[in-house]
Amino acid sequence: MPEEQSVSVYQRLMENEYLLKKFFVVEKKILSILSFRDLFAVLLTEIKEQFNIPFVWLSLLKDSETLTLINAMSGLDESLKANINTIEKSLFFALIGNQTEPVLANTDLKPFFKLLPPGKNYLIKSLAVAPITMDGEIIGSLNQGDASEARFQPNMDCFLLEQLAAKVSLCLSNVTAHEKLEFLAYHDPLTGLLNRRVMETALKREIARSKRYNMPLSVVFLDLDYFKNVNDTYGHEVGDKLLIHLARNLMEKSRETDIVARFAGDEFVIILPETAGDQGEALMRRIKEHLDQTPLVHGDTTIPVSTSFGIAALTEVDPDNDTAALLLKKADERLYQKKESRKTKAAR
Repeated sequence: MPEEQSVSVYQRLMENEYLLKKFFVVEKKILSILSFRDLFAVLLTEIKEQFNIPFVWLSLLKDSETLTLINAMSGLDESLKANINTIEKSLFFALIGNQTEPVLANTDLKPFFKLLPPGKNYLIKSLAVAPITMDGEIIGSLNQGDASEARFQPNMDCFLLEQLAAKVSLCLSNVTAHEKLEFLAYHDPLTGLLNRRVMETALKREIARSKRYNMPLSVVFLDLDYFKNVNDTYGHEVGDKLLIHLARNLMEKSRETDIVARFAGDEFVIILPETAGDQGEALMRRIKEHLDQTPLVHGDTTIPVSTSFGIAALTEVDPDNDTAALLLKKADERLYQKKESRKTKAAR
């Protein structure tokens, strides 16, 4: 072997070893992480620093379990939104095809700009898109971009990048499983709302805070009218969709300080901090009017979202007894009274 060729091979081996060490640093830092926020933050930062890549971001498919779980957990925080974009499945596969091998490009990049986070204007002349998977299905990609056309060329060896994407996929699968367990410990698995146990703890906390600062507090008990008829007529799957639809609208129309929880079956509780009884009544009337105008559309069928509610204020119960239980009981009694009053009027 000529001396120049021997030196070239040696240099290439040294360069590969250098790259392997950098990939190992990234992998070591992400393998033990168990939260979305930490995984995304560490991954993107480390790739930038280790490989001196100016633009690193993630794309997540809109219908992926990971993104659904992230959104259920109050979505991406502001520090991550700048480096993560969501994309429709059809648009994503139109760009890279249904393949797990990385795609490298340095010409005709405009179609790939659909992968960029919103509001970002990256000066990119070459990029690498490495699909990431969970349970064998593609859920998005790890993307890297550079201002140099030579950084990512289509004829380059993608082995190390593909290995990194595989490790990221494994980490994301582990993090998703862990976050899901954490989420289900505090949330109702069907609607994603807080569960009854967490609601009761939150109510006791809010009662204590209201007493300490002499602030008003109200509690709402709400349920669906004719829910049994929906299940009997359309089936329990549609009944579940109606509960999810109701929960989503309750969250959208409630204030940020309100606490919305699923109590049991078709019963929901809303805790209204710093809200007197009459203010709570006005708020719930607005929410009820919205629900009346927002039916569930299932195929060709439109199913009304008819609800009833009862409300109780902290000032109406004995502060020296089990205040939380008394508040819930009084709100539930008023819900029942409204339903009975409506039945009496209908019978006349």
